[in-house]
Amino acid sequence: MTDSPEYTPPTVWSWTKPSGGRFANINRPIAGPTHEKELPVGRHPLQLYSLATPNGQKVTIMLEELLALGHAGAEYDAWLVKIGEGDQFGSGFVAVNPNSKIPALVDRSGPAPIRVFESGSILLYLAEKFGAFLPTEVGPRTECMSWLFWQMGSAPYLGGGFGHFYAYAPTKIEYAIDRFAMEVKRQLDVLDRQLAENEYIAGNTYTIADMAIFPWYGGLAKGWLYGAAEFLSVQEYKNVQRWADMLLERAAVKRGRMVNRISGSPSSQLHERHDATDFETKTQDKITANS
Repeated sequence: MTDSPEYTPPTVWSWTKPSGGRFANINRPIAGPTHEKELPVGRHPLQLYSLATPNGQKVTIMLEELLALGHAGAEYDAWLVKIGEGDQFGSGFVAVNPNSKIPALVDRSGPAPIRVFESGSILLYLAEKFGAFLPTEVGPRTECMSWLFWQMGSAPYLGGGFGHFYAYAPTKIEYAIDRFAMEVKRQLDVLDRQLAENEYIAGNTYTIADMAIFPWYGGLAKGWLYGAAEFLSVQEYKNVQRWADMLLERAAVKRGRMVNRISGSPSSQLHERHDATDFETKTQDKITANS
C-alpha cells in the first residue's frame, strides 16, 4: 500500500474535478433529479425500486419472508434501478426518495400511495404493517430495534469507509484502510460476542434485525464483499459464520438475494420480480442450461 501525497484542505471546499474511483461518474455535491423519468408501476400493492446491494437485499429478503408466512398482501413488483447508470437521479425516483438511494418502496394498498425510503425504515414499516418479525413485548422489541439501528449506524463504516478505500478508491491510502479495517473488525467482534449467547441477533427469535445485518456482515463473513475475506480474517468469527450459514438455509433468504441482482452467475440473477412464479422460471432455465 502506498500513501497519496500530503494534502492540505483549502479554506472553502469546492467541486472542481471528479472524485475518482469506481463511482466518480455518479458522485456530486447536490441533490435532486438530473433527468425526467417516471417510475413503472406493476399490479401489486407494493412497488419496490431497488438493486441487490446489501441494502436492497434487506427488503427483498423481508418481502419473501412475509410471503413465506402467508401474507398475501406482501406481494410485490421489484423494479431494477441501475445506480451505476444514474437511474436513482430520475425525477420519479427522486420523488419517492429525495436522497436518491436504493431501496425505495411505494405502498399503493391504501387510498393514497405511501412512500418509504431508507432500508431500515422500510423493514420497520413492513414489520408493523404485517405484524411480523418484530417482537411486541417492550423488552424484546427494544432489543430488536437497538440492533436494527446498530446496523444503520455501523454499516457506513463498512461500506463507505472500508469498502471504498480498500476496493474502490483510485489510490490505496494506508491510514484510511487501517482505520476502517480496525473498525470493521471491531464490529465483527461485537456481533460475534452477541451471537455467542444468542441464536439470532436480538435473541432466540428471527427478526428484522437479522434481515438488516445479514446482507452486510453475513455477506462479509461469507466472502462476498470487497474481496476482503482473507484481509479481514473473517473465518475467525465463528459465531457470525454459524449464524450466516443458518440464514443461508432459509428459502426466503435465497430468493431475496436473487431479486434485482445483476452480478454473479446468471442463475443467481432475477433482474425484476413481478410474481412468485418468476423464481420457478429461473429454476427451470437453470435446469435447461445444465442439461
